[in-house]
Amino acid sequence: MDITKCKVFLKSVELGSLSKAASVLGYTTSGVSQLISSFEKDMGFPLLTRSNKGVKPTDNALKIIPILREILIQEEKLNQISAEIKGLAIGNITIGAYSSIATHWLPSVIKGFQEIYPQIEIRLMEGIRQEVESWLSDKRTDIAFFTYKDPMPYDWIPLAEDPMLAILPKSHPLAKKLVYPLQNCQYERFIMPALGRDDDVAELLRKNNLTPNISFSTLENFAALAMIEQGMGMSIMNELITKRWQCDVVKLPLDPPQQITLGIAIPSLKMSPPAVKKFVKYARNLLVHEKTQL
Repeated sequence: MDITKCKVFLKSVELGSLSKAASVLGYTTSGVSQLISSFEKDMGFPLLTRSNKGVKPTDNALKIIPILREILIQEEKLNQISAEIKGLAIGNITIGAYSSIATHWLPSVIKGFQEIYPQIEIRLMEGIRQEVESWLSDKRTDIAFFTYKDPMPYDWIPLAEDPMLAILPKSHPLAKKLVYPLQNCQYERFIMPALGRDDDVAELLRKNNLTPNISFSTLENFAALAMIEQGMGMSIMNELITKRWQCDVVKLPLDPPQQITLGIAIPSLKMSPPAVKKFVKYARNLLVHEKTQL
């Protein structure tokens, strides 16, 4: 199999566009089109459907994409092991993470890691839990930073417990209390981030048999915080999300206390390429040490 054709095809699928794939990979659009046409000829069936909106994988292509990604992973692993034998530290790592972790934890981790291993390239993708987990499952990322949830089909490395908080406007009747009764949220105008798909908050509500009145759904947590600041409702978020945002709101611990476990998920640490193993070890040592110092 021609690895170059495979890479061009997968990048076109990822970006949904031949021209965008060409720009990223340093080819012309016609060059990318020719490589994919040749790849389709090699495979013996169409791989992409083309329209004025871009390209999408065919049903048959969807069946082989996980295998193609695994081939590229193994090629990368071979290159890294060969380099390590020669005394070099090279490679590529793709990380999927919550935006809160990408904002508060990973900049210092990536900066410190690349000072030690400057030839290891790192790519960071941000998303909500469902997105981050799907990227890991589809092998689009090597590592995921998110919350623990049963069942956990990956190797799991816990990093920190993060408390869940009630976020209230300063005018709220309970704003001056020490804690917020969790049961009370079902009687509030509730603002749900992640377009109503915040998995951590949804799981908390489900476990406690709560069905709040969701008045608004926002894409970003900052938008929810800004709406709360204006007295438009309240929400529940993990503490890490709320840090550094300059919003004049009240943050109260929940009663009973609730928390989530943040950590690293990886398909198989034992079978991972050397660069990934190095990053996981460095991130764990740095972050666990930082959390124990708090």
